[in-house]
Amino acid sequence: MILTDKRILEEMQKGTIKIVPYDREDLGSNSYDVHLGSTLAKYVDVELDAKKHNEIECFEIPDEGFVLHPHEFYLGVTAEYTETHAHVPFLEGKSSTGRLGIDIHATAGKGDVGFCGNWTLEISVKQPVRVYKGMPIGQLIYFPVDGEIEVKYNQKGNAKYSGQPNKPVESMMWKNQF
Repeated sequence: MILTDKRILEEMQKGTIKIVPYDREDLGSNSYDVHLGSTLAKYVDVELDAKKHNEIECFEIPDEGFVLHPHEFYLGVTAEYTETHAHVPFLEGKSSTGRLGIDIHATAGKGDVGFCGNWTLEISVKQPVRVYKGMPIGQLIYFPVDGEIEVKYNQKGNAKYSGQPNKPVESMMWKNQF
């Protein structure tokens, strides 16, 4: 089951869903449109190591936009800060984004109950495409959970991405023990 627009509004009034900034125009019949933040990032090293803290360099998207190129990997961020305390949020691309050949997540489309922060986007493109800060980039859909949650994501001691800022966040895989 996916929450409808009316249910999303009800949950926002209860405080179980928070979206900042919020604009009623971005609420669809069963999703909420999110926008590309002003910052993109790229990894410093060409070869990444899953056991190493791979550093990124952030840069601002200029007013005239920025051209993304195929075979390059970018991290972006949503302009919106979100909190989800009683539902599982999923971030998906918009059809208009997909039709430009933009993928906004490699694998991490699902959030956890208790996720609080801006969403880091894992962006790749099929052909060169110019993007702009503030453009619609994806949509959040919310699924109710069945059963009580023992520990929400924002309460876990090992939650690597809790409280994400309004800048892209690099992989924290290196914090895992393997």
